[in-house]
Amino acid sequence: MDTSNPIVDLSAFYIEVIGALLFGIAFLFLWRQSRAIYFGLWAAAWGLRGVAAIFGFELLSRGGLVWLAPYATFDFAFAIVLIAAARAGFGSGLQGWRGMLRLIPLLPVFVTLVYAVALRSRLEAYHSSHALLLGFIYLYNFLRLRRQGGLGYRMFRFSLVVLSAAFFEHAIVFLWMYNTGNAPDWARYLHHEAYYDFALHCVMAFSAMAMWSETQMDRLRGLVLEVESLRRENSHRSDLDGLTGLRNQAALARRVEQTETPDCVIVVCDMDNFKEVNDRYGHLVGDEILRNVGNLLQRSIRHDDEAYRWGGDEFVILFVNQSPEGAAKRMTEIERRLGEFRVRGFGELPISFSWGVAEGRGQPLRQALDAADHAMYAAKRSRSEVSRERQRAI
Repeated sequence: MDTSNPIVDLSAFYIEVIGALLFGIAFLFLWRQSRAIYFGLWAAAWGLRGVAAIFGFELLSRGGLVWLAPYATFDFAFAIVLIAAARAGFGSGLQGWRGMLRLIPLLPVFVTLVYAVALRSRLEAYHSSHALLLGFIYLYNFLRLRRQGGLGYRMFRFSLVVLSAAFFEHAIVFLWMYNTGNAPDWARYLHHEAYYDFALHCVMAFSAMAMWSETQMDRLRGLVLEVESLRRENSHRSDLDGLTGLRNQAALARRVEQTETPDCVIVVCDMDNFKEVNDRYGHLVGDEILRNVGNLLQRSIRHDDEAYRWGGDEFVILFVNQSPEGAAKRMTEIERRLGEFRVRGFGELPISFSWGVAEGRGQPLRQALDAADHAMYAAKRSRSEVSRERQRAI
């Protein structure tokens, strides 16, 4: 094997080693921050590439097959780890890439083949096959990454495909120019990493950091949306009455304070003689009645309507885009269903409602609520008088 032809460039060697160290540190940082096995494998690959560069420099400067074995071993290990990274994919766990470790026992076979080629050919034959292999590996990494993500993600994939093209170009140079014996001096520097290879790897490393930053921003946006959803859910829960499931008095107070006057009809309703029910059957039965009344009201209104428990056995309903006659008709239907009310363990226990209606259009909601409340108490007094009249008649 003739190693006198390649140019030994100390500055190119330093750039290659320092570049491998910097890229390894960059990907190690990304792995420690993200715990993505993809970045961890790239960090390990660059560590192996730095060691391979040292043995490659010794091979070029001193010659002899003794340096070829460790150089080829670490170069092959570099290729294995990059294939494992492509198999794992960005954002993956430990699964998938471990199968590539089965290639490690092939290292002795690979080194034996390298020696066999070295005895019969020049060093360029090894470098051409190595460049061809790296071209396919970078292309494989490009193809394995999904076509989505932000600018950093797209730049990372773009740098991979450009690096793949660059290594294919290296392989062509070694195969056609060196083997003809007419290679210019600039081509003989390809035994080291070319300066534009270093520049492309820098773009790849910075793109990887941008890609990680974008994933962090996406994660933060996801967390913000989740927190906002939880905040809305907690706010919604704080507005609900724990017993009936309707909106509570605090929610009604905020609704009344809103400046916009909704186009609605307000109904204030109150259960008749509920205190007697509590005294006769106990508060547990009273709570069950209130719970079932709340469920009935919730089922009896439309999606745009609003039902509140104002306090005790008093309820408020806002019928949106409804006429007073239509609201009264719906309240009559609710009262009819309450007349068939049954309590577990006690059988049928009819419940009666007194309710008042006021139109919210053209006046503040608070005034409409007061008007409906007064109408409800007027209906309750009227119902009480009718009941007393019946008792006197009996």
